[in-house]
Amino acid sequence: MIALAMPILRNIKRVIFVMPQFERYLGIDYSGAQTPVDNLPGLQVYEATLKRLPCEIKPTQSVNGPLKKKHWSRKGIAEFLARELQEGPRTLVGIDHGFSFPLPYFNQHFLPHDWHKFLDDFQQYWPTDLDHMKVDFIRNGIEGNGCARMGNSRWRRLAEQRCGAKSVFHFDVQGSVAKSTHTGLPWLRFLRQQLGERLHFWPFDGWEPPLGKSVIAEVYPSLCNQNYPNKGVSSHQHDAYCIARWMRQSDKAGNLSRIFQPELSLPDRQQADIEGWILGLCL
Repeated sequence: MIALAMPILRNIKRVIFVMPQFERYLGIDYSGAQTPVDNLPGLQVYEATLKRLPCEIKPTQSVNGPLKKKHWSRKGIAEFLARELQEGPRTLVGIDHGFSFPLPYFNQHFLPHDWHKFLDDFQQYWPTDLDHMKVDFIRNGIEGNGCARMGNSRWRRLAEQRCGAKSVFHFDVQGSVAKSTHTGLPWLRFLRQQLGERLHFWPFDGWEPPLGKSVIAEVYPSLCNQNYPNKGVSSHQHDAYCIARWMRQSDKAGNLSRIFQPELSLPDRQQADIEGWILGLCL
């Protein structure tokens, strides 16, 4: 009887069930142009779920009233995330801008190696979340006190060195993330104030996010946008789409635990605790 059963057993494929960590995935391509309340084509939000590939999410209303807008504003995205992550499904959010600065910035300005205190300090000198504020107002000394918290374009975070990205201080060049980073950081602070312990900022709150929490992480679309063809949309739309699709695909395949724990030496991990890391780098 056993001999008869063996050929049957050899033909049975082993099935491994993977339990996804999240239910929803938001890919956000960012822009540091204009003011926080300006609606910009460079700001794109795509949403995917376990059952659905990414689709574009349009703003439901402007920051000043119920009038529907074609494009998002930075303030609009921050308020959208604050609402959606308050009690919504477990969500992984990937945003395309730097979440911190290189270690030499902390050392030059005698700042504690504490990301949350860094956000508070930065917003005092670069209040780019104010409705009327543009990055260049602060860079040119018209507003804020940016000259007291400047960086060097030669400084790059360890993650930027590894993937070939430009410095968060490298302004006015093609492919620069300097403006988007300088305008995005105060909104990370806003989300932390609004959501507190409901939201896990990776890796600053820990490299292994606890189950049940929504997570927000820095992403770099160039790591994944070659994997998915552009079907006639703008580069900003395509980047947001690719971020959401890659995160969904990684979670469904059971790869997020490995992605959340990149293989880094102890000194590199300690540096990344301060500078942050890019989701999916060093796979």
